[in-house]
Amino acid sequence: MTAITIRAHAKINLDLRVLGTRPDGFHELRTVFQAISLHDTITCVPREGPFTIECATAGVPLDRSNLVWRAAEKLWTALRRTGPLRDVVVRLDKRIPLQAGLGGGSADAAATLMALARTWRVPLKPAQLTDVAATLGADVPFFLAGGTALGLGRGDEIYPLADLPRHWIVLLIPGFGVSSGDAYRWYDEEREPGRAPAPREAQYVPGPWPSRAAQMINDLETAIAHHHPEIDQMKAALRRAGALAAAMTGSGSTVFGLFQKRSDALGAVERLSGSGWQVLLTESLGRMEYARKSRPTTLRALPVS
Repeated sequence: MTAITIRAHAKINLDLRVLGTRPDGFHELRTVFQAISLHDTITCVPREGPFTIECATAGVPLDRSNLVWRAAEKLWTALRRTGPLRDVVVRLDKRIPLQAGLGGGSADAAATLMALARTWRVPLKPAQLTDVAATLGADVPFFLAGGTALGLGRGDEIYPLADLPRHWIVLLIPGFGVSSGDAYRWYDEEREPGRAPAPREAQYVPGPWPSRAAQMINDLETAIAHHHPEIDQMKAALRRAGALAAAMTGSGSTVFGLFQKRSDALGAVERLSGSGWQVLLTESLGRMEYARKSRPTTLRALPVS
């Protein structure tokens, strides 16, 4: 029995601006996505019987509330398959923290689409997969291509940018998560008349990359930091540790720092290791490298319990 395995890489937001509220109730965004090497692993194993998700990580749902399940359902329907979703087990090796602004659920969904297309041996054009991905979540389409990309609309309109030259990235992950629903609700409350916050200064430090698209501003930071002051504390800690720039990614709760040299990033990891926050070292991935590392591979499957 063979299986298909694929890496589901995380992302950070180098920049995130909230431009207003759309007629459909979602927020209009302009963001710069950056793929990073931190990843989950998705393995699709053929097996007769009901569709199943297996994951040993606590807190990961194994039912339809998991985007992996919904991705499989959406692809099953798009392929005009009848009856309930079945005959495959998806094993999820989870390494991307939950509710951390790193896009773990969306990355898993995109990887599931690519792995199942190979498992079910159905040739799909990239545009077809993108259409399915867009129905699952605003940032899911980004994870089909990776690299550095501009996200418009709800974040689902993806336009490739010149790759950010390789940077080492130190992630600080606190003991709390932030749901995107809470993040945008808190942001909206901050914008009520009489409560608009002062603009936050950009934390971007001019570096060698060729584009000024990423100015290291996240419009959600202020509102979230009011509820979780650790956000600002983590940013300050990264800057003291030598980061060229530091910002919160997505709707939080992860804060990241950029480093040009691996040795500097390793020094920051050592310095921050006793901070009480989880500290992870990762690196940016360009579009071609992302495609290579995210390519589905076939392997001999272990028996499914």
